Amino acid sequence: MTDGAAAGPPPIRHNDHSPLTPPALGAWEPSLPVSVVIPARGGQHRLDLALAALAAQSYPAHLMEVIVVDDGSDPPLRLPEIAPPGARIEPAAPGGWGIAHAVNTGAARAGGEIVQRLDSDMVVCREHIEALARWHHLAGYVVAIGAKRFVEEPVLSPGEVHDAVRAGSLGEVFDLSAAQASSTEQTIARTNGLRTSRNPYHVCTGPTVSLRREVFHAVGGFDPAVLRGEDTEFAYRLAAHGVVFVPDMDAQAVHLGIPAQRLDRERAVRTVAPYLAQRVPLRRDLRKDPGRQWLVPYVEIVFRLGEDPDPGRVRAAVGAALSGSLPDVVVTLVAPWSKLSENRPGPDDPLFELRLLREHFAHDRRVRLTDEGDGTSAAGGVGGVGGITATPAPIPFRYTGPVSVPLGRDSLERMIAAMQDDRSGMLVVDLGEDGPATLVRTEALGRALLLGATDVTASIEATHGVRHGARADFWPAKDRKDRKDQKAQKTESTGRPGRPGRPEKPAQGARAAQATRAEKAVQPEAAAQPGRAARPEKAAKTAETAQTDKAAEAGKAAKTGQAASGGARPSARVPGRAASAAARRRNWRRNWRSLLRSTLRPD
Repeated sequence: MTDGAAAGPPPIRHNDHSPLTPPALGAWEPSLPVSVVIPARGGQHRLDLALAALAAQSYPAHLMEVIVVDDGSDPPLRLPEIAPPGARIEPAAPGGWGIAHAVNTGAARAGGEIVQRLDSDMVVCREHIEALARWHHLAGYVVAIGAKRFVEEPVLSPGEVHDAVRAGSLGEVFDLSAAQASSTEQTIARTNGLRTSRNPYHVCTGPTVSLRREVFHAVGGFDPAVLRGEDTEFAYRLAAHGVVFVPDMDAQAVHLGIPAQRLDRERAVRTVAPYLAQRVPLRRDLRKDPGRQWLVPYVEIVFRLGEDPDPGRVRAAVGAALSGSLPDVVVTLVAPWSKLSENRPGPDDPLFELRLLREHFAHDRRVRLTDEGDGTSAAGGVGGVGGITATPAPIPFRYTGPVSVPLGRDSLERMIAAMQDDRSGMLVVDLGEDGPATLVRTEALGRALLLGATDVTASIEATHGVRHGARADFWPAKDRKDRKDQKAQKTESTGRPGRPGRPEKPAQGARAAQATRAEKAVQPEAAAQPGRAARPEKAAKTAETAQTDKAAEAGKAAKTGQAASGGARPSARVPGRAASAAARRRNWRRNWRSLLRSTLRPD
């Protein structure tokens, strides 16, 4: 090839980069300048070896610059005698520290169209830069990944490394037979060069990776707040941007020394986990804490309200969205919020309901108010068509649906599961008269924008696929009907909601009322013969008192024994209390029978 990026690159399905055919090494003429950015802190000797290898590259020297960013070394780093012609050392920008901050400093000062990020303890082969850069001459949305093996650092001089690399044989100075292969290379081989990988960003771990400079800045560069796992987090945002990850095993390199994560893997995993949990929603395994909210949500839910929304519908839709089975979501309400002036509203304010809704949701951190005119939001998002940003990145999914159809508790979860099943980029659900609901994968939307597609849906169909579904698949009305039928059956069988088939107990008040009526029925006759009625009543009362005293003594004895044994306070169903209640019932029945006999006895 003799020119820059080819016009109109073929669409790539998911990450299957097979349509891209790179030129053979040494058989093409590069044209894109490359800036090699090396973050470094100390390790002068290893840096000397890395620069010696870069001084022997096959990529044209006039198209390559090397920027070493000194991240606070003491003593400061210096350029060695053997270094590429365009190499220089730059101090890290003030106000920060760390690998991410150093890489951002170098990328901000880079003049090349391609940014090659390289570790300071990497010794690359002669064709390393050329092998990765050739992919960027084919398409502007490629992220090229080099290969690496880990070796114990031998005693070497920069001159020896330079000569070996120029001769095209790293094996002359490194024992490659004893080198440890990278685990990422096993993943690359298992997924056919990442062509079939579902999450290819996992292998983009940073020591040697290259991409277009505009892509680097479009995703915001590295996050300096991520102190561990910054390469993986950066690669995740690249994936959400829609890039294609291409590993090139011709770009060989050796990593001097064994990385820390291989010496203590458990500690390395624990160190990275909280940073990725906050920023990589696809790592569902890291988001198992109930009730948590995370820095980057899993789904953005968009509702368009218009100028005169129904407040009840809006509140119901937002409430359903925030109380679903997926807790890490954010709701974006698109409306003409900018029309709400801060002046005193009149009595016939046409935006009265909109004004109330703004106050209702303005202070909820999980709800964003986005103006439908210019795309600005309360969260600071800018850009996009129709008031929302062009993509929700780094949020991996965006749902857009009518406010008149609240999401079911697990509707989103069902929709995402369907898309994950066939890796489709968009799901369209027919909601009948309410209109369609769509769930789009952010990486598919980003790919369409990178390709400059005028028809986004058609582009997503070509690169990821578009799936269509019915309302019943994701809003299961059958389940709701079954629940209502079960509730109706319970009510019908018992007379009230409760356990089916369980007879109702008479109400306590009803039993008391019956007893009272019966007593009143016999009282007049009993009063006519007080002598006869009094004798059994007095005897019954005496018996009742005796039984009650015995029950009380038994209950007191039970309490005393339990206290002596260190037991807990007796419950309401202790033997003494039960006996007392039983005695009262027996005495009441005996007294009642006596009253009846004395009343009905003939004179």
